[in-house]
Amino acid sequence: MTVLSRHDDATCRVRDILDRVGDKWSLTVIDGLGAETRRFTELKRAIPGISQRMLTATLRGLERDGLVHRTVHATVPPRVDYTLTPLGLTLLETVWTLLNWTLTHMDEIDEARTAYDRRA
Repeated sequence: MTVLSRHDDATCRVRDILDRVGDKWSLTVIDGLGAETRRFTELKRAIPGISQRMLTATLRGLERDGLVHRTVHATVPPRVDYTLTPLGLTLLETVWTLLNWTLTHMDEIDEARTAYDRRA
């Protein structure tokens, strides 16, 4: 029996959390924050291809889930900093492991996709 083979409330909650963490940008944002505090513009520059709107939405979702902390400084212009919470930091090593696995195996996956597409 796999961990998620049960059909109960816990399985639904796990799926909900994994949907957040495994969406298109969350892993990259968590990696981009790492163990440091970053301003919104620094984070956007560090993540090629992400739009301002998508970065905002991703940060809000991660903040809602308790993984990211947002600090607004009362300056002109306003300054907003983001950092991983202690809970978010517990996820960081797992994110790095998954990203490293992807970098290690992406050529193999590309080859498998090409072979599959030729057969299909």
